[in-house]
Amino acid sequence: MPRIYLSAPDIGKLEQAYVNEAFATNWVAPVGPHIDAFEKEFSQAVGIKYAVALSSGTAALHLALRLAGVTAGDEVLCSSLTFIASAAPITYLGAHPVFIDSDEVSWNMDPALTIEVIEKKVRAGKTPKALVLVHLYGQSADTQPIKECCDKHGIKLIEDAAEALGATYKSGTPGSMGWAGIHSFNGNKIITTSGGGMLVTNDEKLATTARFLSTQARDPAPHYQHTTIGYNYRMSNICAGIGRGQLSELSKKVARRRSHFAAYQEAFKPFPGVTMQPEAAWGKSTHWLTCLTIDPSKSSVSREDVRLALEKEEIESRPIWKPLHLQPIFAQTEYHGRGVSDRIFEQGLCVPSGSGMSDSERNRVIDSMVKLFSK
Repeated sequence: MPRIYLSAPDIGKLEQAYVNEAFATNWVAPVGPHIDAFEKEFSQAVGIKYAVALSSGTAALHLALRLAGVTAGDEVLCSSLTFIASAAPITYLGAHPVFIDSDEVSWNMDPALTIEVIEKKVRAGKTPKALVLVHLYGQSADTQPIKECCDKHGIKLIEDAAEALGATYKSGTPGSMGWAGIHSFNGNKIITTSGGGMLVTNDEKLATTARFLSTQARDPAPHYQHTTIGYNYRMSNICAGIGRGQLSELSKKVARRRSHFAAYQEAFKPFPGVTMQPEAAWGKSTHWLTCLTIDPSKSSVSREDVRLALEKEEIESRPIWKPLHLQPIFAQTEYHGRGVSDRIFEQGLCVPSGSGMSDSERNRVIDSMVKLFSK
């Protein structure tokens, strides 16, 4: 049988048209009209003033942290249940990540625990320089209480919305409430540019400086002159064209992924120990990936039993992100937690949920899993 992937790219005709236009006009360099248009259209889509198109979400986070003033020896709070790219840029600057556990409601950074850690550090004279708040698997974290605490103590709030484009939080969107937000357009994301990312902000100076640094920090001079070190982080005009086509179909892609989640949820209702990722009351999740937990004390199978059985049937699935405080590279890193992310990782599984996946492919996944749960 043909392999079913976790979240394959879903490309349409408009993307090809924009790429053809870039080739026809010879705008294939890292600047061009598609970049300007993509930034404008993206900022409108997420409800924020400025957007800077970059080579990756990691590049966007790196720039945001640098412009937040993070330097060697600083502490930066970060969600633990996330991909390593949420924390790696902290180390690029010689700073130290401090990991915070998840809540049960959204699987994102626990607001009460976060505020407790911040207040304790402030009293000790060790106020964190910034906080990286991750919006995991298409669902917004409870941003408001964390933002209020950050604002109170002058901590720069950077939202990692790499997995949450198209989601909502109260009357806004993930990535639009903090000092800066970042998005990813990696191949498996809700929209893709083949690779790429976006830094978003309401701070004009931040956007202007990020754009300057992302193009090797070249000073305005007829010759090549540099008074600071920059990076080769700008998105190409071709990739931006792909992004424009993808963005135009965002609402349809979100609706499709949510329909996959609903179908899985209905199919797995009869089986004890199988629990779908909860959807928090404060917003609408995109269900970028359909995630669930399998409690081996209540189910006939474990997470690994299911993953390995699906692999034999050419169906890709993956465990939930391994928390960063459990990663070997961060074994000595400060962590504050209550075991929530540990349990989610031990029991959690992501199953195919791409917007391009057909009903028959989804039913093939469901049938395979139902057989396992029925044993």
